[in-house]
Amino acid sequence: MSPYLLGLRLTGRRVLVVGGGRVAQRRIPALLDTGAIVTLVSPSVTPALDDLIAAGRFTWEARSYEVGDCDGAWLVQACTDNRAVNAAIAAEAEAKRIWCVRADDRDASAAWTPAAGRVDEISVAVTTGGDPRLAAGVRDAVVEALRDGTVKARRSRTKPVGVALVGGGPGDPGLITVRGRQLLAQADVVVADRLAPRALLDELSPDVELIDAAKIPYGRYLAQEKINEILIDRARQGAFVVRLKGGDPYVFGRGGEEVLACAKAGIPVIVVPGITSAIAVPASAGVPVTHRGVSQEFHVISVHVPPDHAQSTVDWPALARSEGTLVLMMAVERIDAVAEALVRHGRSADTPVMVVQEGTLPTQRALTATLATVSERVTAAGIRPPAIVIIGDVVKVGQEVEMVRAERIP
Repeated sequence: MSPYLLGLRLTGRRVLVVGGGRVAQRRIPALLDTGAIVTLVSPSVTPALDDLIAAGRFTWEARSYEVGDCDGAWLVQACTDNRAVNAAIAAEAEAKRIWCVRADDRDASAAWTPAAGRVDEISVAVTTGGDPRLAAGVRDAVVEALRDGTVKARRSRTKPVGVALVGGGPGDPGLITVRGRQLLAQADVVVADRLAPRALLDELSPDVELIDAAKIPYGRYLAQEKINEILIDRARQGAFVVRLKGGDPYVFGRGGEEVLACAKAGIPVIVVPGITSAIAVPASAGVPVTHRGVSQEFHVISVHVPPDHAQSTVDWPALARSEGTLVLMMAVERIDAVAEALVRHGRSADTPVMVVQEGTLPTQRALTATLATVSERVTAAGIRPPAIVIIGDVVKVGQEVEMVRAERIP
């Protein structure tokens, strides 16, 4: 017989969990999210539950199950690794007409815990007649479809208003956040940067207005003031506007200027952080920006103007003295001046450098050099923006990883 699916509103209601192992570790946080008053009975608990106990999120009675523990409960979870104990818990709950879930025996269980997920106000619960992996797979597919807009099930009254600044990540469309993709699917207007993940634009509905805000170095350029005007104008017309940016909106993305312009115009703004290429691109090339015993700090620098330029606010002498990793953005066309300044102010000319072009994309390529040779090598290889420059001994760590991997290939 198929089960009758029911959503339990457990806020303020007592739930008993018996057994403090891995099953309880999964179920207790979900129960707490419902507002249930959880009591855990178990001689021991997993380390993952320690923080919740220390924070007073639920009550832990450090003992074995005793008859009478089910009193006052609305729901019981029998999660011990002892079948006889689970059977006794279930029998007591049955006698007292309390729903009980047995983690060890679905056929003997009065209730089942479905594979569940949530997207905004929508809850998804799946049961598949005893195959938990299948249930989880179906749940994941439905939740993902709701999140990325493949299934449009949101009520119109929940549609966002105003402007969303969405960080699209370093380039690979799979690296945008779940929230960012969700808002993109709800947009009426999308204002996209050149470095935003362009493949995502193909997924937009035909009726979405797409505005290209490309800022090509030394090429076509849509002024920031005009971008601000567009965001405000479309939002005032009642459209939900997504400003899709590469990386993170607040990391050299001028997101602060756009939020300020909208705030002055009375337009509500949602800010969705993105994975910045300053960290993601080195990682995709196998280079950690910090590494124990090598570098305990890293600096992210915009090189839209070269060292010694009147508009530069970067303290290049301090960076040269630092032993931390330097991650340079917009530096390819000024790499000669950067390398010269760092060496002049004290960095060794032998300091390792890696330059990664189009990081995280299928077209990614990288070259390694030193401060003494990087300018020549970049020119010879024809490296062009977008590219990230990594300076420091962490580059050697990435090379060591690659060497170890190569040695292990049969």
